[in-house]
Amino acid sequence: MIAAPLVALVLAGIAAASPAVPPQPKAKNPQCNFWANVRDRFINEIFLGVCAQDVHSMVRISFHDAIGFSLHSEKGGGADGSMIKFQDVELKFPANEGVDFIVSFLQPFADDLGISYGDAIMFGTAVGMSLCPGAPRLPGFVGRSDATRAAPDKTVPEPQDNLTTIFARMADAGFTPTELVHLLASHSMASQAGVDPSPDLLGAPFDSTPFDFDSQVFLEVMLRATSFPAGGSGPNLGEDMSPLPGEFRLLSDRLFARDSRTSCAWQENALNQTAMASNFAAAFKKLSLLGQNQASLLDCSELIGTPPPAKNKQAFFPAGTNHDMIEQGCATQLFPTTLSTVAGRATPIPVVQLQDCPTCPTFKRRA
Repeated sequence: MIAAPLVALVLAGIAAASPAVPPQPKAKNPQCNFWANVRDRFINEIFLGVCAQDVHSMVRISFHDAIGFSLHSEKGGGADGSMIKFQDVELKFPANEGVDFIVSFLQPFADDLGISYGDAIMFGTAVGMSLCPGAPRLPGFVGRSDATRAAPDKTVPEPQDNLTTIFARMADAGFTPTELVHLLASHSMASQAGVDPSPDLLGAPFDSTPFDFDSQVFLEVMLRATSFPAGGSGPNLGEDMSPLPGEFRLLSDRLFARDSRTSCAWQENALNQTAMASNFAAAFKKLSLLGQNQASLLDCSELIGTPPPAKNKQAFFPAGTNHDMIEQGCATQLFPTTLSTVAGRATPIPVVQLQDCPTCPTFKRRA
């Protein structure tokens, strides 16, 4: 996640086929009955039953909306939906370029249901992630009030920023460098649509498995880069070379994987899918409660379904790569030689196609 550029105007992968959505949990707390309907409408009308572009767009706006917060100065109100409520202000910030895509779905959706924009973002993200293979089950707190002020510009880090600047901004919002790495697990489903403006690279993925919430992105960012993606205009501001044809890499991701303050946390996520998912869940819960009093919210986490299991229990070296390409960053633990390697020559990773929403004409994006 981190920015319009830093998250690269993230677009998530779209599964080739739409799997049947399993039965969803029923509310045990009567106060959550209303939210069961909200969940089902999210699944059917916004996500179309798949872990695709709209799910990652939700993860992205959840970060951009909540991180406009400070423990030490007057900024935004945290996870309060200001990105929607004050869209005429916040969507003009360079780091939020492209967020209008999901805002154009969420605003009429939330208005129709009569829920706050902050709840639409955070509860909707938890619902969406329940559709993604390998994802953790996220908390579903509701009851946020709508934002009363816009967050200021420059609260979302960008991929061209130096790491000390990024870490300082995150610390101001209450997050350590390690927690930032945990939030960046969202890049496992991400692709770019803003760092490189070339039409051929719209949707170039950040790893070789953009349809899954897995640890592959952490491994592949550790690999020695060889070139910029074909058909692009690289190098661009915030872009780095990548190790696989068709794969896109953010400059900040490369630095996180090799900096002494974050490299060991990065490597841990590369080697442990379970830990990566658990780490993301903890960091996301903290993000979703920024500026909120948890005791005043209603916990409807019981409504969030269990995500499908990860397709791969451990990261692997894609065809055309191997252990010799690892650029070791963590000084306290060598990267193991036990991971499997896919045989054969590297083949281009196709771009992720945009998700359409033919069954929800009410929520078409604005022109």
